Amino acid sequence: MKSKLLALTTLCVYTLLQVTASGSEDNLIEPLRASARRAAQSASEIPAERKAVLDKAAQFIRERLDGGKPAQLTFVCTHNSRRSHLAQVWAQTAAAYYGMTNIQPASGGTEATACNIRTVKALRRAGFSVADSTGGTNPVYVAQITEAGPGLRLFSKVCNHADNPQKDFAVLMCCDQADAACPFVPGAVARFPIHYVDPKATDNTPAETATYDERSQQIAREMFYMISRVRPVTTAKR
Repeated sequence: MKSKLLALTTLCVYTLLQVTASGSEDNLIEPLRASARRAAQSASEIPAERKAVLDKAAQFIRERLDGGKPAQLTFVCTHNSRRSHLAQVWAQTAAAYYGMTNIQPASGGTEATACNIRTVKALRRAGFSVADSTGGTNPVYVAQITEAGPGLRLFSKVCNHADNPQKDFAVLMCCDQADAACPFVPGAVARFPIHYVDPKATDNTPAETATYDERSQQIAREMFYMISRVRPVTTAKR
C-alpha cells in the first residue's frame, strides 16, 4: 500500500512540475549555434557513470558560485594539444549558452607542445571562428565564441602557467596518462577524472576528421550537461 502511495505521489509531482535548465544561443556567433543546440539536447547519450562524475564537478562549480567566488577549472591532458583544449572551449561555450558569467575554464598539460592544428580544424568545423594570432611553433589561437567580448586564447602550456589559476581551482583530468603522471596539482582543491580517448590515434588516416569531430561532440555534450546542472532550474505548473 505504501509503495503504491509513493508511486502515485511521484507521478503527481512529475505531472504538476516541469523542471528545466534552459539556455540561449542568441549571444553565440551564428555559425556555432547549431552545434551548441545539438550539445544541449544530447544529454541522454551520456552514460550514467560519466554523468555521476560530471554531477560532482557541477556541484563544485555551484558551491563556488553560491559562495560568491569564481568557479576556476583547469582541464588537463598530457600535451595540452587536443582533449584539454576541446574541453576548455566547450566549457566556455556552455557557460555562455547558460548565462553563467563567473565560470573560468583554462587548460594545461604535464608538458607544453602546441595546440594541434587538427583540434583547431575540428573547432572550426563545429562553427567556431579560430585564428592564429602569433604563428611560431606554439601559436596562440584566438577562438571567438560570442558576438561580443574578447576571444578565448588557446596555446599549449603546463598546468601552472601564469595564465592558469594558481589556487582554489578544480582540475578535470581529460586523459588517464596525465591523471597518473600528475597525482598532485599544486593549488587544486578538487579533482575529477573525465578521461577521453585520444583522437591522435587516427592522425593521417582516412578516419581522422570523423574521429576528431566525434571527440569534439562527445566533449561538447558533456560540458553542456555539466554546466546545465549548475544553472538554477525553473519550475512551472502545467
